[in-house]
Amino acid sequence: MSDVVGVWEVPLSDKVHKVEFEHGTTTGKRVIKVDGEEVIRHDWMFKLVGRETFEVSGSKCEVVISAASGFSYEYTLLVDGKQLKKFKERQSKIMKTWLITYKDNSFRVVLGDSDENVFIKTQSSGNKKAGIIYTLVVDGKEATENGE
Repeated sequence: MSDVVGVWEVPLSDKVHKVEFEHGTTTGKRVIKVDGEEVIRHDWMFKLVGRETFEVSGSKCEVVISAASGFSYEYTLLVDGKQLKKFKERQSKIMKTWLITYKDNSFRVVLGDSDENVFIKTQSSGNKKAGIIYTLVVDGKEATENGE
């Protein structure tokens, strides 16, 4: 029987990762899976609250287990020190993502702020707050941006 209490999708530059957390509230069991692969397992723990730290594609992640009312618990995923919602908001500002289909194959194209150099033709939006507007064109057609 599975005690999955949390499932999160974490958008990183290489792909969107699926993080699953199992918590046995009677045994204290903790299991973390990333993309279906087990990365942490504790079968028996006396302390039911706490933190589990792990990495996903070089980003530090933490599942925080907090006591809620009664015998229930609250689970929070932190990515690079930020709650997942804030992390996703930050990622959407520094990373542009397109999901495209080309010759019956699906691709995820990411333009991010990593150390890689990309030389492209750009045009200013004319608005300092908006910054550069990115557009991906494949076979003469504009690809729709995925707001990850």
